[in-house]
Amino acid sequence: MASKSQTHKHATPAMSPSLRAVTFSRATHEPVTQAMLLQAYASLDGFRRGCGSHEMLENLSRQLLVAEELCHLRKHAHGLPDIEAAHAATAQIEISGKTSGTWLMNDVAYAQYCNALGIFDSQLSVASLGDIARAEARVASTLTRQQQGAVVSMAAA
Repeated sequence: MASKSQTHKHATPAMSPSLRAVTFSRATHEPVTQAMLLQAYASLDGFRRGCGSHEMLENLSRQLLVAEELCHLRKHAHGLPDIEAAHAATAQIEISGKTSGTWLMNDVAYAQYCNALGIFDSQLSVASLGDIARAEARVASTLTRQQQGAVVSMAAA
């Protein structure tokens, strides 16, 4: 009679229990998400007051990229068109700022950013810290690949 092996493989958890508790804790969640939103809204306010800068635009752009990734993770995916509209406004502001040296945002772009950041706020309220970290990691990975591609292109030229 054939006997079955009783050897069980013990899988190691993906996260330690303490890290899991911190990741899914609302007490930890709120300060992180509020800081993210504060950075975005402070940059948007700077543009509204006519004190925009390339760094502020980069901050807004990064937050939009995280919001886009959260859409791909099924967090308010219906908001993707609004986020893409704000991305388009970013491109226009970038071109204008680089050519004129003045970093301004018109009323249409401001409204598009307000809509996108409203969606981002909703996403952050329902996303776990793990989801947010995953979205930020994807953004960082994408930006790194783009920078490496640009370096390779410049080296080949």
